[in-house]
Amino acid sequence: MYDQEVANLLRLLDEGFPPVERMDPLEARAAVAARVQPVANLEDVRAARDVLAGGVPVRVYEPHGVDRADPAVTIVFAHGGGFVLCDVDSHDSFCRSMARGTGATVVSVDYRRAPEHRAPAAAEDTYAALVWAAGTLGGRLVVVGDSAGGNVAAVAASLARDRGGPTLSGQVLLYPVIDPDCASATYASHGTGYYLTAEAMRWYWRQYLGDGLPEPAHLVAPLRAPTLAGLPPAVVVLGRLDPLHGEGVAYARALGAAGVPVVLREYPDMFHGFATIGPFTAGASARAVLWSDVRDLTREVAGGC
Repeated sequence: MYDQEVANLLRLLDEGFPPVERMDPLEARAAVAARVQPVANLEDVRAARDVLAGGVPVRVYEPHGVDRADPAVTIVFAHGGGFVLCDVDSHDSFCRSMARGTGATVVSVDYRRAPEHRAPAAAEDTYAALVWAAGTLGGRLVVVGDSAGGNVAAVAASLARDRGGPTLSGQVLLYPVIDPDCASATYASHGTGYYLTAEAMRWYWRQYLGDGLPEPAHLVAPLRAPTLAGLPPAVVVLGRLDPLHGEGVAYARALGAAGVPVVLREYPDMFHGFATIGPFTAGASARAVLWSDVRDLTREVAGGC
C-alpha cells in the first residue's frame, strides 16, 4: 500500500482538480492555470529563451556546462494537459529539471491546442519542432512527452520514421494517452478516485477529435498504426493507479513485439502525473531514474528510426 505522502497528495489532487468535463475549454484552462505554482528551480539551467521553431513557438532550455552551439543531446518535449490545457509555462519547472538531470538542451513545444486546433495539429507541431531541432541545434535527438504529450511524442516519432527523418535516438512516454476508445480494463478499475478520471479523458478526446478520427487513425491512436517496426527505442513510464495504465502497457508490449527496444517502468502505487509533480518524494525518485534512462538511450543508441 502506498505511503502517507502518496495517499495525502492523491486525495488532494482527486478532490481539488477542477472538473474540466463540466466546463468549457476556456474555463478549464483558467482553472488549471490558477493552480500552477511559481517556478522554484530557475537556476537549474544556464538560460531559457522563447523562439520560433519552424513557425512553432518553443522554449529552449540550455543546461549548464554544455556548448550551446554543439549540444550532445537535444530533447524535444511535448507537455501534457489533455490536448486542451497547460503550456510551456505549466511545465517550465519540469523542463528545467530535465535539462539539469540529463545534461541535454530541452526544447519545450507550445503546440496548438484543442478544440481550436483539432487532431493531429499538436503532433504536427511537435514534429516540426523535431525537424527544427535537428537542423538548428543538432546532437542526438530524443522526443519526450507526458500524458497527452506522450501521445503527441509517440505520433511525432512515427512521423519522423514515415517521413524519412529526423533520426531519433529515443522516445520517452510518461503515462501516455494512447487510444480514444478509453476501453482498457484500468479505465473501469481506476476511472474514478485516482485524480485523472475516465470522464475527463473522454472530454479531452472530444475536444481533440471533434467529429472523429483523422485519416490515418494512427495520427492520434498510435496502436492503430499498420506497423510499429522501425520506431526509435522507447522508455514507457506508468503508474498502476492510472486509468491509462492498461493502454500504456499494451503500447509498450506492442512496441517490443515489433522489435523496438523498450524499457517499461511501472510504479505500483503511483497515479497519473506523478513524475512531473515537483515537491513530491516519489516523483523525485522517479525523475532520477528517468534522467538515467534518457542518458542510457543517448549513450547507447546511435539512431533508431
